[in-house]
Amino acid sequence: MTTSSMKRWPPFRFLADWLQDRFVLPTGRLLLLALLGVPVAVAGQIMGAGYQAFWLYNGLLAVISLVDWLTMPRRSDLSVERTMPEQVDLGKPFSVEIALENKSGFALSYSILDDLPLSFAEAGPVVGKLASGKEIRSYTTAGKERGRYPFAWLYVRWCGPVGLWWRQSRFAAGQSVCVYPDMSAVRGYLASLQGSLIVDGKKLVRRAHAGSEFHAIREYSYDDDPRTINWSASARTRKLMTNQYRPEQGKVVTILLDCGRLMGVEWDGRTRLDATLESAMTLAAVALRQGDQVALLVYSHEIKTYIPPGKGMPHLHTLLEATFDLRSEFVESDPAKAMEFLLRKQKKRSLIALFSDMENYLVEDQLGGHLWRLRRSHLLLLLSLADPLLHEWSGQETRSSRIAYVKSLAQRFQLDRRAFQQKMTGAGIQVLDVPADQLTLAVVNTYLDIKAREAL
Repeated sequence: MTTSSMKRWPPFRFLADWLQDRFVLPTGRLLLLALLGVPVAVAGQIMGAGYQAFWLYNGLLAVISLVDWLTMPRRSDLSVERTMPEQVDLGKPFSVEIALENKSGFALSYSILDDLPLSFAEAGPVVGKLASGKEIRSYTTAGKERGRYPFAWLYVRWCGPVGLWWRQSRFAAGQSVCVYPDMSAVRGYLASLQGSLIVDGKKLVRRAHAGSEFHAIREYSYDDDPRTINWSASARTRKLMTNQYRPEQGKVVTILLDCGRLMGVEWDGRTRLDATLESAMTLAAVALRQGDQVALLVYSHEIKTYIPPGKGMPHLHTLLEATFDLRSEFVESDPAKAMEFLLRKQKKRSLIALFSDMENYLVEDQLGGHLWRLRRSHLLLLLSLADPLLHEWSGQETRSSRIAYVKSLAQRFQLDRRAFQQKMTGAGIQVLDVPADQLTLAVVNTYLDIKAREAL
């Protein structure tokens, strides 16, 4: 930066502050009244008193505007506060309240514009009239991207009782809001995993999956295994009772989350990372509810975040705090480095769920060797989002040589994906390549099936 620009910067900064904090501009009413002076002067000219009519009208307008200026509330007479939640879900509307207090004793009309981040839905200004005292208004917006976003200022315009001048200023209102992944799916899955249902006042016990860990004793039903009958409890209660078993708890589920370049591709207004993160958090919530431990490893070309295994639903909050502001990076991801790191950190056998893209699996030459090493002591589950464009192109009607060429390439890519899935399945590694709207259901069902088979 040159010396001359350094000398010019403070005046420009003062001008910017003055325009934002102490600027006064005419309202539309004042401009309209000024324009009405033209026909008044013309009428006076016709009647032979043009100058007198012109000066009389404009002088009266100047006096009124001066009185309006002097009686307009000052900045120190106003107080503005914002109230909003600290955490919101991605894409879910939430309400923001703005409290305006007028201590001047004069009525005013106001327009308040909040300092919304660019990724939030536009809300428009909050307008109204306030005689004196305090008034609370609200508006609705929604966060379109995950992360932590600051709200720094509230921009206020107000005018006096006559309404000829606007005075504008900004009020410091430093706050921040955290936009988390949409957790509605998580709450739905956790609700469906309750051990019993209440229907018409009766408790209907759902059959638990087979397992080896004793859980409880309940009344025997007609479709229970007779080998699980508890004869001692039956003798005490004079009812036929049975033992209820569940899959062994305390297992470890490790989530590997890719944040590389391919995870930043957008589909239907959401990136692949958004969809996989919601599915990963749902898997973590279900696993924690089942009594297992969950670890998290986030990587791109380097290791970004590692959360050791933890148990209990409070651990879900730890995982959310570590991932809610993740962004995909414009670099090629290195899953081999993540797996080497995991081999050093994770010694106990676990279910490793790798959320990445199929293209990373296909082009990574060194991935196979690390997968074979992990497979010896861990259970692997590779997850990917199916590409809707490949499905669309492979089903195109062949009407030209160009479409035939594109269709053949799409079918070739799909064949490569299926060949990789078959190769991994033959090696004992399960691969799920499903559409985005089916990923959460597929990964939760696969985890519950693994628990039911006690394969972990």
